Amino acid sequence: MSLMERGNARPVTAVAWASNSGTCPKDFTLISLTEDGASANFTRTFGMKSGYYLCYSKDSAGGMVVSDIRILSDKDSLPHGYCFIAEHLEPKATVSKKKRVCVRIVPVGSVETAVLDIKLTAKSKMMLQHYTFVGDIHGYVLWYRKGYFSKPTPQAKPRSVSLDIRQLSLEQPSPPLPLRPSNPPPPQLPPSRLSHRRHTLQTKDELDKPADGSIHGITALDGVPFSLHPKFETQANETNSDLNIPIKSLQDIENEYNYTFAVEENAAKRIRPSVQMAGIPSTQ
Repeated sequence: MSLMERGNARPVTAVAWASNSGTCPKDFTLISLTEDGASANFTRTFGMKSGYYLCYSKDSAGGMVVSDIRILSDKDSLPHGYCFIAEHLEPKATVSKKKRVCVRIVPVGSVETAVLDIKLTAKSKMMLQHYTFVGDIHGYVLWYRKGYFSKPTPQAKPRSVSLDIRQLSLEQPSPPLPLRPSNPPPPQLPPSRLSHRRHTLQTKDELDKPADGSIHGITALDGVPFSLHPKFETQANETNSDLNIPIKSLQDIENEYNYTFAVEENAAKRIRPSVQMAGIPSTQ
């Protein structure tokens, strides 16, 4: 068998016992005949009418595959990772426990090779090419073929596409409405002379600051809150008129508050008398 044929084979996913085709699950294949033409009915004792058959499945819905098959006697312990095959029998039918079939089931993505086919022969001298001898059980010989298998291709999940009815319409969509702020700005009051002066001072202060916000533009007045004296605020509220505050220029302020500190300079220039030490006359 070529590598391509082996790669296209479906793996065995489960093995079980069944009393007949009626108790055999729908996804299983019942082995009713051996390769040499004999009946594959496993009868426990002579003269017993009811028996059981070996069956297997290749349904990949469970995502598991059979990687190995073994036959154990009643004295053998079950190997790690193996399990006894299932039984789909009639109510009074039983399977002989002297020899039992166990399988190793693994996830489909964890192995590259798996069991691809199972066959039975009635004569131990008969050899099956490309098949591995498992053992004899109740007068039959169990064989399996192992190799590469075709892994199921993952199917993409269908997308639920919902179309908007407005997109299917031939009419031109209406223009979007302008956005309105949730918090509109407060109404602007008519500016007075004082507010205009304050706005001019604030604008000049902003222009004096450097653009990069460095410490070189910080002055001693930065951070000092500006507030009007309560006396003027009371008068402004009572009369509701413009305040008569004279605005002086820099030269007017210097002329009015000019102080030369001449007295302090003369006092500093005076010669202080030296302190005479005890027993030593002064040099002055």
